[in-house]
Amino acid sequence: MSFEQPDSSAFRLNLAYAALRSGGAAPATLNAANEVAVAAFLEGRLPFLLITAVIEETLAGLPASPLATLEDVLAADARARVRANQIIARFSSHAA
Repeated sequence: MSFEQPDSSAFRLNLAYAALRSGGAAPATLNAANEVAVAAFLEGRLPFLLITAVIEETLAGLPASPLATLEDVLAADARARVRANQIIARFSSHAA
């Protein structure tokens, strides 16, 4: 098995690195938005190429507030899932 440096131009790893640098709720927000967007793609509700747009817009629209408790993490996750679904619904309404 061998590993190579990921192709930054092919993969939007900058979003993950930015979320990591921001800290707080940003990584949880990124993860939740990704899960929602991928699920929407698999269900045929979102084109593959819009997955990253959903993640990016979700990150931009929610604060990277500090997380002190598990409840904080779960709340950030829930907020991100709601926001990602709103973005997907908007994209879907434009495609119809």
